[in-house]
Amino acid sequence: MTVQTPDAEQATAVPPRPSPESAAQAPQGAPPPPPAPKFILYLEAPEYGRALRQLTLWVHHVLLPVYGREVTSMAPWCSRWWEHPEAVAQLHGLWLAWGELSDTGSGSGMSGPAAWHRDFLGPALQNLRDPSGVFAGCKPGSHRPKEVPVVDVVDPFGPPPAQG
Repeated sequence: MTVQTPDAEQATAVPPRPSPESAAQAPQGAPPPPPAPKFILYLEAPEYGRALRQLTLWVHHVLLPVYGREVTSMAPWCSRWWEHPEAVAQLHGLWLAWGELSDTGSGSGMSGPAAWHRDFLGPALQNLRDPSGVFAGCKPGSHRPKEVPVVDVVDPFGPPPAQG
């Protein structure tokens, strides 16, 4: 099945991961391979915005058209998923794994896509769409932000605050 969208090529473009073999085979004077993509939680603007844009293209043009199932109270989904940091983190991890395992011509071999489905897709979607999970309280067309748990002391093992 091919997902045809205007942005399909962009949606499937995951920055390539350099392998030790490719670095060793690079001709002298060739530029080094690009660095492996950073996990989105380590990025700051504007890199975070670019990574979120790539992730959004993949989620909207690949993940949801193929794996998006009906939204129910037992399998919620938030139409504003990017406003849930946990969902962004989980989906970005899923996307990075997809980029590594979906190319059967790479080191993942012919079983890479099956491993992605078994080890990454199923658990991530089950976690995201759990009725008490990250999208609990969200309904189609209705986003409900989550409250962050209260922490009594921000850094309990740090130096005490200056008395002033």
